Amino acid sequence: MTTTLSNCGPSGNLFDDLRRVAEGLFGDTASGAIFAPRVNIAETESGYEVIGDLPGMKPEDVNVEFRDGHLWITGERKDETEEEGKTFHRVERRFGQFRRIISLGNEVDGDKIEASYKDGVLTIHIPKVAAVQPKRIEVKGYLVWRGRPS
Repeated sequence: MTTTLSNCGPSGNLFDDLRRVAEGLFGDTASGAIFAPRVNIAETESGYEVIGDLPGMKPEDVNVEFRDGHLWITGERKDETEEEGKTFHRVERRFGQFRRIISLGNEVDGDKIEASYKDGVLTIHIPKVAAVQPKRIEVKGYLVWRGRPS
């Protein structure tokens, strides 16, 4: 019995094929048709930290909201290609409206979320509620004396 291996798609590369399918569904992300800022999300014992890149934007162009256990980051980067006297030959910078929704659940204290913006970087600190924060419980043991008391 012989088995023939076949390519996973027209390109032979599964990742290229998946990217091509995603571009067909959501637009060509490489051409700037979709703008979604990249974020890092980290967890500590006391909360979460979300750091996002929004170069060239102003703080007033960004909205941060906490709704029903979700952190919403929305805004818009304006298109810069409509400048008089310039003919653009390539436009790769991304622009347009964006929305990032990060599910955090109800274990965070939405009233104490803080956001700051400096040098094109949005930083959001999201504290956990006190009941969710890990607490070390000391395990107490008893010393058993197996000898005669003196």
